Amino acid sequence: MSARRRRRAAAEQEEEEEEEEDEEEAAEAGSDKEVDLEERLHELDLRSDSDIPDVPPPTDTTPEILKKALSGLSARWKNWWIRGILSLAMISGFFLIIYLGSFMLMLLVLSIQVKCYHEIITIGYRVYHSYDLPWFRSLSWYFLLCVNYFFYGETVADYFATFVQRREQLQFLIRYHRFISFALYLTGFCMFVLSLVKKHYRLQFYMFAWTHVTLLITVTQSHLVIQNLFEGMIWFLVPISSVICNDITAYIFGFFFGRTPLIKLSPKKTWEGFIGGFFSTVVFGFIFSYFLAQHQYFVCPVEYNSETNRFVTECEPSELFQMKKYSVPPLLQAVLGWETVNMYPFQMHSFALSTFASLIGPFGGFFASGFKRAFKIKVCNESWTKPRHAFRFVNAYGSIIIRYLISNSFFSLYLAHLRTKLGPNPSKLLKQLLILQPEQQLSVYKTLKSHLVEKGILPSLRG
Repeated sequence: MSARRRRRAAAEQEEEEEEEEDEEEAAEAGSDKEVDLEERLHELDLRSDSDIPDVPPPTDTTPEILKKALSGLSARWKNWWIRGILSLAMISGFFLIIYLGSFMLMLLVLSIQVKCYHEIITIGYRVYHSYDLPWFRSLSWYFLLCVNYFFYGETVADYFATFVQRREQLQFLIRYHRFISFALYLTGFCMFVLSLVKKHYRLQFYMFAWTHVTLLITVTQSHLVIQNLFEGMIWFLVPISSVICNDITAYIFGFFFGRTPLIKLSPKKTWEGFIGGFFSTVVFGFIFSYFLAQHQYFVCPVEYNSETNRFVTECEPSELFQMKKYSVPPLLQAVLGWETVNMYPFQMHSFALSTFASLIGPFGGFFASGFKRAFKIKVCNESWTKPRHAFRFVNAYGSIIIRYLISNSFFSLYLAHLRTKLGPNPSKLLKQLLILQPEQQLSVYKTLKSHLVEKGILPSLRG
């Protein structure tokens, strides 16, 4: 019995030793993997632009009938015709959306915002190899919803106060809107912290920062665009049309007359295109503003009619959109032969908007060029439709969109300054008064009445 027990004890000891050896090997393997992962992350930090993997070039999806029609042309002229046809198609679609009204333009802005966000997030997803990060995509879209809820909730509270006042279920959301927005964001923040995984910390914080910078670029700018749109469609159409006009005319002048390179970042851009685009855009903005200023549909602020459940653009045009007579400067009198000229005051403001779109807007295009080169985003000019890969939006529309986003901050600032100069909007003040409690309205009435009596205005009205 003792010999059997000794053999059993020896066997058990051998098994324990083997288990300990297996654990040591596993620990060493784990440490080796951890070291390898840290080395890969360190290499990710130090790698140069040339180390970023290329994106597969988009496939050519040009229709066969168009290929045959353009087969005899050089690559340069083929690109010219394809760009021209695509531009005309996009402009026609844009005019259709304008015809459908302000609400469709808002949906267009929101769609572009979501698409821009998706494309930029996808670029970070590929560049930083974040395929295995837990919850990354879900958290990215969750933060987008949170930020949109905050900004568009502010818009609803500002422009649809009368409508909200009639809906008890919405009053709670508006009253505690900012607290709810903060709570939603805080929930996402806690979810991110809970998703942190050992060996992925640095990469997760990379993508957290990437997400928030993308939100800053896309959501805040689109919110400013929609605010401009509510002030009147003309405040949206003139700036965006100036950016589009500058992009097209700069390309045309550069195509036919371009000789002098403008910037190394974008070798095809020339001084001739830049200067030609500037003068063309200023003239276009001046003439385009003249036609838009004649119609209430474009100049009146967008308001929501709760009785018809529709957006309406009916008002008495402000002094900016009423024809006035101006004296022509003496130097121009000799050239034009006119001493006075009739024009809308807004046309003078359109000059400032067009100038900014022409001088500063192109830097948004240069930014887009640098962005595409930094992340090896290839553009296929011979493709008829947008290529089916993760960066199709940046390729097809990135230059114009980023130009407008860069310029939009100036447009919003300019409009805010102009509103301050012109004074408060009586229509908005009346809306705010109508949602007050009856006793508050009565107090405002008494205060206003006594003020008018002191100034001597009220007796004259009675008389």
